Amino acid sequence: MDGIHDMGGMHGFGPILREEEEPVFHYLWEGRVLAIVRATPIPIPGGMRNNIETMEPGYYLTSSYYEKWLHARIKGLVDAGAITPEELEEKVRFFEDNPDESVLEHVSVEAETVPTSRASFPNRNLEKISPKFEIGSRIKTRNIHPEGHTRLPRYVRGKPGEVTNFYGIHALQDALPTGQSAPLEPLYAVQFDAKELWGESAEPNSTVTLDMWESYLEPQ
Repeated sequence: MDGIHDMGGMHGFGPILREEEEPVFHYLWEGRVLAIVRATPIPIPGGMRNNIETMEPGYYLTSSYYEKWLHARIKGLVDAGAITPEELEEKVRFFEDNPDESVLEHVSVEAETVPTSRASFPNRNLEKISPKFEIGSRIKTRNIHPEGHTRLPRYVRGKPGEVTNFYGIHALQDALPTGQSAPLEPLYAVQFDAKELWGESAEPNSTVTLDMWESYLEPQ
């Protein structure tokens, strides 16, 4: 998606200001948002990133990091049918009118251990997937403009580079239609000469390295 979130190479945003001894959370609600996201493993159509990237540009630029997370989770829950827009609006109005009311009822929850598996790709034959490129291969990134989330940033599209590492086979993280499982693809590190990205104004003898799925690449 070519949206305001894809800021690489854009002018006018000024320097990134670092906060000395920055706390993990600036406000109590930020920690709660993180907990909500981690505690509600409901499939989100398009994924969290896709929901953030579809925010209205002005809203995106004026929202903090965890405000974006909260927006994405709410939109995802509505899209998944877990809550309705009417239920959401009703709750918002209630707490606007009753800010001192308890948000949750105190209920007894029995602890339960949920088994997990280290098998990342069960029942999927990784041996049949062979990488098309090797370390040292010269490539060119594809000039794609998908409507949903992609990990191929705009500033490197159509640029030449060199494969410098191979990470194995991983699930493609681009946004997919609801119900479609992520395809497995070879994942590489690709190095770009800064001048190829920024022109003559680039810092001399500098490079940029990005991780890229094979479908982003074509032979040079």
